[in-house]
Amino acid sequence: MSVSDAPLPEGPLAVLIVGSGFSGLAMGIRCRQAGIAPFAIVEKGDGIGGTWHENTYPGAACDIPSHLYSLSYVPKHDWSRLYPQQPEIAAYLRDTARDQGLLPHLHLRTAVTAATWDEAEALWRVETSRGPVRARAIVSGMGGLHHPALPDIPGRESFAGPAFHSAGWDHARDLRGKRIGVIGTGASAIQFVPEIAPGAAHLTLFQRTPAWIMPKHDRPITERAKRSYRGLPLARRLFRLWLFWIHEIRAFLGFTKVSRLTGQAEGLARRHLAKAVPDKDLRAKLTPRYRLGCKRVLISDDFYPTLMRPNVSLETGRIARITPSGVVLEDGATRDLDVLVYATGFDLTGSFRTLHVVGRGGLTLRQAWRDGMGAFQGISVSGFPNLFLLMGPNTGLGHNSMILMIEAQVEHALSCLRAMRNTGVRVFDVKPEAQARFLADVQARLADSIWQTGGCTSWYQDDKGRNTALWPGSVLAYRRGARRARLSDYRVS
Repeated sequence: MSVSDAPLPEGPLAVLIVGSGFSGLAMGIRCRQAGIAPFAIVEKGDGIGGTWHENTYPGAACDIPSHLYSLSYVPKHDWSRLYPQQPEIAAYLRDTARDQGLLPHLHLRTAVTAATWDEAEALWRVETSRGPVRARAIVSGMGGLHHPALPDIPGRESFAGPAFHSAGWDHARDLRGKRIGVIGTGASAIQFVPEIAPGAAHLTLFQRTPAWIMPKHDRPITERAKRSYRGLPLARRLFRLWLFWIHEIRAFLGFTKVSRLTGQAEGLARRHLAKAVPDKDLRAKLTPRYRLGCKRVLISDDFYPTLMRPNVSLETGRIARITPSGVVLEDGATRDLDVLVYATGFDLTGSFRTLHVVGRGGLTLRQAWRDGMGAFQGISVSGFPNLFLLMGPNTGLGHNSMILMIEAQVEHALSCLRAMRNTGVRVFDVKPEAQARFLADVQARLADSIWQTGGCTSWYQDDKGRNTALWPGSVLAYRRGARRARLSDYRVS
């Protein structure tokens, strides 16, 4: 059985699922199990897996352990490493789609371009790159990590050599023997720089802000452990539970604020840096001047040692411009390059800026979010009935697995879809007051968090300085509040 190449169904779908990453597949699985039909999963890319299909740069991996970074209802007993790498995660998602019977529902190379709520028919009219489709409900599993952000540096388009973002890695380019420039020192750079540096003639890493980096302690999972997880499912479940609590306990110890835990973690990160980088001047350049937790905390065992290589240099001066032959710094120094790689992250709101969504009364999602993104439980937006967001605003995590949040959001949407099927209710539109109450509570809890105090700035914040990305509490607290939709929070008709 293969992915469907058939046209999208003409009749109204019970639900249209957008995206085939963890979110979209989880929603499809639960729809099949609950008998919600018909449904379709559309994916703009040419393969299953979302960000794990798109991001194939060398060394791409997850910073959450394998057994926790997988769906609870689709366990995998034979993960090869404690921290999964991109090829294995992508294979897991492809296998999940096949084994869970989702392939006939999947439509690849199908991008959603617009969606308009039809009040009279109580459904969404959706425009896609393969034609229109009608759906009673839309579940968006697009996520925020698929619109690469490129830096606004003068002359960027003038560079004469190969230049690409880490999210669109050019595997046809042989980087061996080349002078490589890497702009950015975030989560992707610390993974691919150790992979490409050994073969480079020289690698120059342009750093704007250093990151707090903790030891990773990655290791292969032994064959004995795999046999145990295969033969004793309880052993695997207990291991997953142990991993959950190892991560979750940080929420209860106060990681969201500057606390004793912050100081202890900073001490561990400094010792990790000192052990790997004996050069005092280089160590100073790599030491952050903000409190740990303000920006994303990274994990790596091989990034710091890579910076000690004789063919690797770290530049901390600001880039003035890019020229056809390389980079010019503000002090006038030049760095001649053959290849330029941007490791500059993603535009979190890019998906919704390019997607034209029109709800009740002609209200567009862009208008609803003119003062910043926001959604009830990160899932529902008032004025946009039967639209459910997975990995929506303020549901990102800084301490645990996003899969746990996704599963709660899927159950929330599913409870609404079940009610629509079983009770005759056709419209679920979250009440403005419920949404406002939720958002006020989230922002109040964020106000004195490590992400909003002490001059902290990060990609978690929007252009108004509001943190619209992260959840300011524990996974348990979120799941308690979000896992089931309450009719009292919605206007139903």
